[in-house]
Amino acid sequence: MKRSALLEFALLGALGGLPAEAQQPGRTFRVGILTGYTLAYERPFLLIFRRTLSGLGYQEGKNLEILYQYANGDPKRLPDLAAGLVRQRPSVIVAATPPAIAAVKRATTSVPIVMTDDSDPVGARFVASLARPGGNITGIADMDLELNGKRLQLLKELVPRLQRVAVIRNPDNPANLAAWRLVESEAHKGGIEVFVVDVRSSEQINAAFTTIPHLRVGAVLLFSDPVLSSNLARIVRFVAAQRLPAVYGVGTFTTAGGLMTYGTSETANWSQAATYVDRILKGAKPADLPIERPTTFELDVNLKAARGIGITIPQSILLQANDVIR
Repeated sequence: MKRSALLEFALLGALGGLPAEAQQPGRTFRVGILTGYTLAYERPFLLIFRRTLSGLGYQEGKNLEILYQYANGDPKRLPDLAAGLVRQRPSVIVAATPPAIAAVKRATTSVPIVMTDDSDPVGARFVASLARPGGNITGIADMDLELNGKRLQLLKELVPRLQRVAVIRNPDNPANLAAWRLVESEAHKGGIEVFVVDVRSSEQINAAFTTIPHLRVGAVLLFSDPVLSSNLARIVRFVAAQRLPAVYGVGTFTTAGGLMTYGTSETANWSQAATYVDRILKGAKPADLPIERPTTFELDVNLKAARGIGITIPQSILLQANDVIR
């Protein structure tokens, strides 16, 4: 088990051991969830979310109803899904991914919103500041933007003579555009050429990926995005077929056969989101709940994938890994 996962499950155990006061007997709280991802992608994180709420005294079917809405990797569906959630009058809405946060923000200024992953909520104008968000949004800022520099460093460590990298992004995702500017700057400092490969929808994946062999790159860096993560199996298979080392943003890519991931713990983020929901249901105002920055980061390595493309993972990387798939 991952070291970070041990900490997370210890936290869940501690929460579960607390005396769970009944939340206003007779009342059922409605919690909406809006995500740009698929159910299959979000399922393990939602399990942790529900377990944490259970430890805090909320039981589905008794005093809790969860309303799920998934865009399935199609961000164009988010505005309608957000409006539909608001019409169901939830007590609070959890929004995963910046496009989902933006959609809910446009749909309501009164329903409290808890975000699980946005790198720059102040820059995106979701909140006034991290310390005092103001408005109806609070939650977790995931730092994914800053971590792309570390992902590029991992590729250089993996391929010491690396000269060219393909960066896969969704240009319709503002966070991906900010990440591209950061990576382009960091790559230039390190003498690496970076080539952008744009994917706006699931339908564009095959056509976009056929350009990669012509770029003659030595590695791939994939940004975090709902369209991309919702097609992780296809992406992992394509990159492996090209025998290219790649770094992804979330651990689900390594469990799907990807080589290496580095990012914040989505499990920890969803567990923390549940504690925000609890505080709001007990009367706290989102405007007064500071945005939290994650402290748990995970480096996962898939040695089976490494053998499949004929590379050896340096010991320096293995020593940093939270989880090694053999």
